[in-house]
Amino acid sequence: MVVRYEPVALEEIEAAAARIAGTIVRTPLVRLQAEDAPGEIFLKPENLQPIGSFKLRGAGNALHLADGHDLEHGIWTASAGNMAQAVAWHARERGLPCSVVVPETAPRTKLEAIARLGAKAIPVPVATWLEVFRTRSYPGLDGFFVHPFSDPAVMAGNGTIGLEIVEDLPEVDAVLVPYGGGGLICGIASALRTLRPSCRVYACEVETAAPLAASLAAGEPVEIDYVASFVDGIGAPTVFEEMFTLARELVTGSIVVGLDEIAAAIRLLAERNRIVAEGAGAAPVAAALSGRAGSGRIVCVVSGGNIDHEKLQVILGGGTP
Repeated sequence: MVVRYEPVALEEIEAAAARIAGTIVRTPLVRLQAEDAPGEIFLKPENLQPIGSFKLRGAGNALHLADGHDLEHGIWTASAGNMAQAVAWHARERGLPCSVVVPETAPRTKLEAIARLGAKAIPVPVATWLEVFRTRSYPGLDGFFVHPFSDPAVMAGNGTIGLEIVEDLPEVDAVLVPYGGGGLICGIASALRTLRPSCRVYACEVETAAPLAASLAAGEPVEIDYVASFVDGIGAPTVFEEMFTLARELVTGSIVVGLDEIAAAIRLLAERNRIVAEGAGAAPVAAALSGRAGSGRIVCVVSGGNIDHEKLQVILGGGTP
């Protein structure tokens, strides 16, 4: 049976903001230094979080709401790297054991961070990893499972980004958000729908793995050809039905950008704003610079900055990994 989600209530997002206030960085809005941009582009640098990613917000709210008895056997998640770090970070703070089911393609920098935070990584084939998102189970793991996107508490935590955007830029015209599983954009869009209903909210995907755009065009979840790339934080063969239903209600559309566009956005962020972004984090900047989000006051959510050094070196040298 497929779960059906409603947009997250503003009261739940505000309550999440109060719960996680002591564990996250309240990130600023920073103007993108690009004079020829098709509008006023602002950056929401979630790469400044202690783990280099927004995931600390949703994981923190979910764990705050968990019953203490549910945590007795530890915590676990399935993640390509960023939610893994978030859950591991919170587990370390609470003195709890943590395991993470990761795809065999997970980047080294994220695997090293998982180990540094004291969690155990369990590498599996990508198909097995994706199935964990559906079943919410894995043999031998019986602790509290934090779903990286399909969970109202996680979405409420993510939605706190929307609260902060409106606080800092009340007249925002568009917000661009990377689309991985959908939990980030659905949380942010839930907040904006109440606080700034005229604001356009665009999902940003990479051309090698853009299931939301294809599904929106078809009117239902469809499977696409998936090609792994250096943009490892977003992209999958398909969308999850419950997240597609919610995203279709909340999101203006999906903007698909190329690998070269994302690499160029990473270079621009580093050179002009001294911001290190991973591929997923730079996708909204690439989309904004393309002009496909329109003009006006545009906020790009730089979701994270966890990129392998070798890949970053190639990009800063003018190439695309």
